[in-house]
Amino acid sequence: MKSIIMAGGSGTRLWPYSRKSFPKQFLSLLGEESFIEATCRRLLLFTQPEAVYVVTGEDYEFNVIDHMSKALKHEFRNLILEPVGRNTAPAIALTIKYLLDKGGADNEDIVFFSPSDHIIQPDEVLKKAIEDSKESARAHIVTFGIVPRTPDTGYGYIELGTSPHGDIYPVKRFVEKPNLETAKGYLEAGNFMWNSGMFMFSIGVIVEAFRKFSPELYEMITVWSYEEAIENYATLPAISIDYAVMEKAKNILCHRVDVKWNDIGSWESLYEFLPKDAAGNAVIGEVELLNTKNSMIITNKSLTTLIGMDNTAVIATEDAILVTHRKETQKVKELVDIMREKNRPEVTEHVTTYRPWGSYTVLEEGPRYKIKRIVVLPEHSLSLQRHKHRSEHWVVVHGMAEVLIGGATTILHDNQSIYVPIFENHRLSNPGKIPLEIIEVQNGEYVGEDDIERVEDNYGRV
Repeated sequence: MKSIIMAGGSGTRLWPYSRKSFPKQFLSLLGEESFIEATCRRLLLFTQPEAVYVVTGEDYEFNVIDHMSKALKHEFRNLILEPVGRNTAPAIALTIKYLLDKGGADNEDIVFFSPSDHIIQPDEVLKKAIEDSKESARAHIVTFGIVPRTPDTGYGYIELGTSPHGDIYPVKRFVEKPNLETAKGYLEAGNFMWNSGMFMFSIGVIVEAFRKFSPELYEMITVWSYEEAIENYATLPAISIDYAVMEKAKNILCHRVDVKWNDIGSWESLYEFLPKDAAGNAVIGEVELLNTKNSMIITNKSLTTLIGMDNTAVIATEDAILVTHRKETQKVKELVDIMREKNRPEVTEHVTTYRPWGSYTVLEEGPRYKIKRIVVLPEHSLSLQRHKHRSEHWVVVHGMAEVLIGGATTILHDNQSIYVPIFENHRLSNPGKIPLEIIEVQNGEYVGEDDIERVEDNYGRV
């Protein structure tokens, strides 16, 4: 069996931590593991390491490799890259095409798809559900429905039919996110499950489903080459697998799964999983509270203090602070949409930006200057590049730097510095075994990130 992690989402409901440049699946909010690392660890309970794949957008290639390599404890290579986002149905079709053309799979192979950012406790219950469903998946599309604990209006539902085989039921219908009264009725009825977005089938079953209900995706799989699929991917319909297949197909089964589950679709849903003090407060970071209860405070930078608050959420990063009633956190996406219309850079970019070679953090910026902290991973290098509008000055804080300027190479250690003239080819490398940290001071008439002309690059970005 092959297991696929779907990791293309932008996670705007967890702004300001989750942003387009570094979305929810890469966050570590419940310990040291990121959400995608926890998902990978869960899949390894029933999948061989070499059979775990990730489908994601091109922008997240190196983030996925980094996090998956940590989870697997070896370099991750099973990556399927969407050139543009087209929702889950095309992503699944592209994955099937990749497995058939590049992964040595055939129509008999069983494939399990999972989102990258869900919490499931305990993992072993899902493992048993997967194992119990394998035979059914040879002729059916098997979904996994979570036994609901509350009348939640943030999830889609699956209505189960009668005559189950163990915990596997025929599916009567899929239902969109209901209003509260309807959700209460579903909970009382007992035969409505939360739609987890996880499903399993043989490759032959899903290809046949695409033939019946999505001719464009069927053609991509059966007629196009993989290279043609990538080239023409943007022409495919942007549609979810629920709309494209699940709501139309008749051979759908649902395995009823009784676990603690959450898709962390809002800060309020995260609150449920965080440890709390005696007053019901969930805290991450440097926080001081007085006469405050039932609140959530998350900060990764400054000391954050609250007095006399109840049911309040305060989420603080280096460059943005969100303050809201805890029950209003579902509306964060609406706020992000408003800010996106105003072209607020905080919607997409963090103060810290991750690159395949490491990261950089903007410490300060003003007219004609920018100051960064740059971290280069061991045995990694920035591109060979030059700038038309700025010069740079580098000071080594920690580690060993190999600096190429023009044709000359210099080795620098702690507290040593070097000047990079405007329009001079240069490259910064870390030949050492520990991370290299430097301070970069840029000066010039323009210090935007697009003033980079790459000459050579180890990561294919030229």
